[in-house]
Amino acid sequence: MENVSSIALAARKTNWRWVICSLLFFATTINYLDRQVLSLTWKDFIAPEFHWTDTNYGAITGFFSLFYAGVSLFAGKFIDWMGSRKGYIWAIFIWSLAACLHGGCGWLTMKIEGLDSVEALSMVKSGSALALSIATVSVCLFLGCRALLAIGEAGNFPAAIKVTAQYFPKKDRAFATSIFNAGASVGALAAPLCIPVLARMWGWEMAFVIIGALGFIWMGFWINLYSAPEKSRFVNEAELAYIQQDEAGESEKQIEKEETKTISFWKCISFRQTWAFIAGKALTDGVWWFLLFWAPAYFSDQFGFASYTPMGQALIFTLYFIVTVLSIMGGYLPKIFVENRGMNPYAGRMRAMLIFAFVPILALFAQPLGVYSSWWPAVIIGLAGAAHQAWSANLYSTIGDMFPTSTVGTIVGIGTMAGGVSSYIINQGSGILFDYAANQGEAFSFMGFHGKPAGYMIVFSVCAVSYLLAWVVMKTLVPRYKKIEV
Repeated sequence: MENVSSIALAARKTNWRWVICSLLFFATTINYLDRQVLSLTWKDFIAPEFHWTDTNYGAITGFFSLFYAGVSLFAGKFIDWMGSRKGYIWAIFIWSLAACLHGGCGWLTMKIEGLDSVEALSMVKSGSALALSIATVSVCLFLGCRALLAIGEAGNFPAAIKVTAQYFPKKDRAFATSIFNAGASVGALAAPLCIPVLARMWGWEMAFVIIGALGFIWMGFWINLYSAPEKSRFVNEAELAYIQQDEAGESEKQIEKEETKTISFWKCISFRQTWAFIAGKALTDGVWWFLLFWAPAYFSDQFGFASYTPMGQALIFTLYFIVTVLSIMGGYLPKIFVENRGMNPYAGRMRAMLIFAFVPILALFAQPLGVYSSWWPAVIIGLAGAAHQAWSANLYSTIGDMFPTSTVGTIVGIGTMAGGVSSYIINQGSGILFDYAANQGEAFSFMGFHGKPAGYMIVFSVCAVSYLLAWVVMKTLVPRYKKIEV
């Protein structure tokens, strides 16, 4: 009789949580499309116009990461204070506006330098005082736009993880997170197919404006479709019971306390669980941002395939296609450990993350095999990126496992700050390293490579070992599951 009732209950259950998950997916897709416009246009469209070097680009991406890190420290707390609904609206409005503003940097540089047209910027003799001035002014303008972009984008993941914790039971959170987190891969996948085309047809400025405008469309859907599950007109009692299954056996007072009472920032950083998350982000986020920001330039520098060429687009598309497909599977792996092996969610996630941590070691072979074909680095970087996204989905889910819902945004913000700092170091450092290696030529060598290829080999080597190191640190700090009590 009980089984019949359960079956009947399941049959009546709505699935609105997956609609909400799809909204998170599209927000993350737009988020990464906005970030990718610069990486796909700077080398072949913007750099010739503004006389940029790798160091200039490294400074912009590095500053974005560092500013993003600083803002993230407060973005999570802002989301916890403002709430998922209003917080997400503010976040995507700010970053969409910032994305569009990038398109005005060329015109404003022209006005500041007193030139007659934007085209005149690229006609200035390279190496001249005016060219240096153009580069300096344009970099400063882009830094301003990237700072505003960072302010908005810093709210995406704290809000998305908070919503996931509200709409999914613990056993489903890694899978749900992997789905919306796949938006990062889909955004990166779609970017090389549309952004260089937009830049060639209407100029790089319109690429920023068109992609940036997508966020305003998303806002309309969010306003009309999202509300907390217990208040949503689309969620029935059966689905609400499924969502809140982890609360079974807890008193109403305990549940209310977890949902409403936040933990102070200083108290949060006193927990080992917080530092485990910080370590997981700090040691691995920089790898993902390096792959995201530098992959188009890598194929252009090392193999001569610009982002707008069919081969360049094919390589980048293949890379992110691998990331997109395999990363979603990574979110399902801990669910298998939990349901089939009887492991608790934290233990299942850590087992899965150990498996994912071995995959980036393949990055050691990207540069050596690139001697034979550019497809080898594309596939290897794709596998490393997929491992990162699977790792990231599970890393985010450990927060919902161990911290009360009311504090999820704060913890995500703290960890994102740490990841942003590491991203700054690797992106700023890579730009300086690549220019130095190129200038030194044969005099600069590493593991059999010389000049700029040696620089790439150094960074790939760092990427290869980062995840195993992160896993060891996390396991040492939090060897077994322990929930934080408010």
